[in-house]
Amino acid sequence: MMMTGRVLSLKLAGRAAVRLCSSSQLKPSSPSSPNSSSRTQAEKQRRRREREEAILSNPHNTAEDRAVIWSQKETIVYTAETPPGKKKDTSLPFPTSYSPEYVESSWYQWWEKEGFFKFGRMVPHRVDQTFSLCIPPPNVTGTLHLGHALTVAVEDALVRWRRMQGYRVLWVPGCDHAGIATQTVVERRLLREKGKHRQDFTRQEFLQEVWKWKKEKGDEIYHQLRTLGASLDWSRACFTMDPGFSRAVTEAFVRLCDSGLIYRSEGLVNWSCSLESAISDIEVDSKELSGQTMLSVPGYENKVEFGTMFTFVYPVEGQEVVVSTTRPETMLGDVAVAVHPDDPRYQAVHGKQCRHPFTDRLLPIITDPMVDMELGTGAVKVTPAHDHTDFLLSQRHSLPRLTVIGGDGTMTPLLKRFDARQLVVDALVEKKLFRGNKSHAMTLPICSRSGDVIEPLLKKQWFVRCDDMAKKAIQAVEDRQLEIIPHFYTKTWKNWLSNISDWCISRQLWWGHQIPAYRVELPNSTDNPEWVWGRSEDEARHRAAAKYGLKAEDITLTQDPDVLDTWFSSGLFPFAMLGWPEQTADLQCFYPNSILETGSDLIFFWVARMVMLGTELTGQLPFKQVLFHSLVRDKHGRKMSKSLGNVIDPLDVIHGVSLEVRLKEGNLDPRERLVAMEAQRKDFPKGIPQCGTDALRFALCSHKMQREDISLSTSQVLSCRHFCNKMWQTLRFTLGVLGQSTTPVGTLQEVYSVDRWICSRLYSTVLQVEQAFEAYELHTVTSALYSFWVHNLCDVYMECVKPVLVQTDTEHSGRVGHVASTILYHCVSMSLALVSPFMPFITEELWQRLNPFRPGVAVQGSLCLQPYPCSSQLVGPRPLVRLIEVIRVARSLRAQCGMTKEKPASKSCNSCKQPFQIYLCTHTGLNTAVYQL
Repeated sequence: MMMTGRVLSLKLAGRAAVRLCSSSQLKPSSPSSPNSSSRTQAEKQRRRREREEAILSNPHNTAEDRAVIWSQKETIVYTAETPPGKKKDTSLPFPTSYSPEYVESSWYQWWEKEGFFKFGRMVPHRVDQTFSLCIPPPNVTGTLHLGHALTVAVEDALVRWRRMQGYRVLWVPGCDHAGIATQTVVERRLLREKGKHRQDFTRQEFLQEVWKWKKEKGDEIYHQLRTLGASLDWSRACFTMDPGFSRAVTEAFVRLCDSGLIYRSEGLVNWSCSLESAISDIEVDSKELSGQTMLSVPGYENKVEFGTMFTFVYPVEGQEVVVSTTRPETMLGDVAVAVHPDDPRYQAVHGKQCRHPFTDRLLPIITDPMVDMELGTGAVKVTPAHDHTDFLLSQRHSLPRLTVIGGDGTMTPLLKRFDARQLVVDALVEKKLFRGNKSHAMTLPICSRSGDVIEPLLKKQWFVRCDDMAKKAIQAVEDRQLEIIPHFYTKTWKNWLSNISDWCISRQLWWGHQIPAYRVELPNSTDNPEWVWGRSEDEARHRAAAKYGLKAEDITLTQDPDVLDTWFSSGLFPFAMLGWPEQTADLQCFYPNSILETGSDLIFFWVARMVMLGTELTGQLPFKQVLFHSLVRDKHGRKMSKSLGNVIDPLDVIHGVSLEVRLKEGNLDPRERLVAMEAQRKDFPKGIPQCGTDALRFALCSHKMQREDISLSTSQVLSCRHFCNKMWQTLRFTLGVLGQSTTPVGTLQEVYSVDRWICSRLYSTVLQVEQAFEAYELHTVTSALYSFWVHNLCDVYMECVKPVLVQTDTEHSGRVGHVASTILYHCVSMSLALVSPFMPFITEELWQRLNPFRPGVAVQGSLCLQPYPCSSQLVGPRPLVRLIEVIRVARSLRAQCGMTKEKPASKSCNSCKQPFQIYLCTHTGLNTAVYQL
């Protein structure tokens, strides 16, 4: 066995690589890593286990579970023959109840065909201001989930609000090619359907298969966006592999190379042996192990043991230096042993050398304060080619870097890295250098795409220098040229950018933007190859000819087969989508973008890189504001993930889905599948009911998305569907009142206390909505709109004036009823406009039916192009009218109309659920009341 170890090490001596967690006794070299959080990984793991236990142990039919129970509503279908793009016929009889399927039919096709979402659309109330943004381009790896739905709901609300204010609005749709993610899913598909690997195709043949996938998934994503009502300018749809966008990527690479900001060097990268490619930090998941754990690893028939600490010794002149590692196979690449300079245990070995037991290499014993002498044995093995911290030590002490694991995860052509582990341990035992092993908690980095264990490997790659660009990004926020909302993210922004490292942008893939760099082969030259770059091979050839003083035809160029990191191309999106590097009219008009709205988890991987690249390449910030929303979690507080089986397709909420369909999830580990199935049975005991787009959007925007993660439950969306029905019934009543009147609706005026009160509440609501929209506090907007419509308009005003609206046989009641119907019309019409950015379908349907009763000539077109209500155009509230006075006047109206007091009604407050008759409910503290006359 000793001979096996010797032969193994000799064969590995010339190979080169990165790290996992081989040493545990080094102090961290920086405050935190980019993907660290305020909670420790152990704490996250503990909370996850607690959530799983709660799911498995909690009984069914709790109060919250009962709230989700729903009865099947009548489905009403719009049956009128309406060719795609033709305006929906709203002269048909008004259905008796709200049905999402009826309401959401045909409207979007009409909006899109009429060009209501295009920038060039003229409106009479246009103002000389622009509002531009891009949708965070979803990956073409699958379909949208509720996190994407939140993004759409928030951005579309802002876009529709600004458009109704008369702004020149541009909202650009697009998709990201998602290099590593898309290539992975296509490879899996080909293996499953054709039994072929990527290597069985030529590069061009494989890319044709990926383009087929892109067309299928891209169309599906765009269908989802349309179903969600996103008012995007589809004429400018942008894909990151489109020819125009690809030219922008090439231009950016060449310019950054010319300025010295991109360079090629050997560095330590996250490496996926299954994919045989470097991957970004965002594609690395951290798996917490409490101790010895057997895990399945791609490419291995049997499970591999992790979470074990192995201890062995390096003899030094009659003394032993004891080191420990979770990865004994990497000791074949050890180049030194490090101790703390003040550790009394090792004072005698400072500056001495020990001999590697398998290769006879002499390893220096170095001293460095990075070593934590209070942890473990106080001495650490140094493997620079397989460990990030060891790599820093090698830089500080000029140590060699010996790679012993290849890019395919093997240590010899026939020996895989984890199979070599036991061979190394056996060889150490035979040498009598092994000192045992024990269970050890650790964090294992896992490739989120392949499930493989990440190897830190030393590779020659292309890197972006980030220091200077990061300083500019920090300064932009400090100088308030760039506003980050919520503001508490500014500290996170500064901390991460202050500790940024150079960015590896090359990937060993086929799908993506092939790097426009070329290896130069000079005639009669045996030197190391040089590299040139260019916007085309011809340009690169002329650059090489000028550089080396040769004729262009005498130079042979070979393009780098690698592709660029997806985050590099997506970092160009705000200006590449507008035609950069050409100075297009769009670029002049809409750049910088007004705002970027996205999830807070992309602050580093996308937002920071857009700011750095945009500032460097255009001389301007790519946007003026960044608005972050929180993550969408399930009702148990778990992040939605395919690996947990709790991802929800927004179309399932919009159209409804059975429990049986929901339980058909992907390949999950047995425990995760058990938890997923149990959670779904509790969350959706009868499946997900049909809620509709409007209800889903309103529910998503009703959360404090700037402050805390969103735990969305079906009951919340159902309550918003009930609100839709409330709006529906309100308009049915209003149309019934207006349809009986022979006098046109007049202008807004006030007569009785109840009229002054509702006008005051309407003014206050519009004012509150204005202020909250400007602060991007959408939950405040939705709360104000819901409160006005339900508690003020329906529960108070309509109840008060109902007697005079339904009984007009006396001169007095007729006059009073006309005033009341006028105020009711204006309140409902204005409320529809206020709610429109959040619920575009139902408000369009109801507004079109109400439009014929508009004072003067009914306007043409769509509600989405009508002026948004403004407080400056309304009369401010008069001195406060007490609600008890409202009741007194309403009772007087009943008496004047010859109506007697009804029997006590068993009704309850819509907010606090307390029963009442002539009872004021003031629990909200907002001067709202609910009562029964």
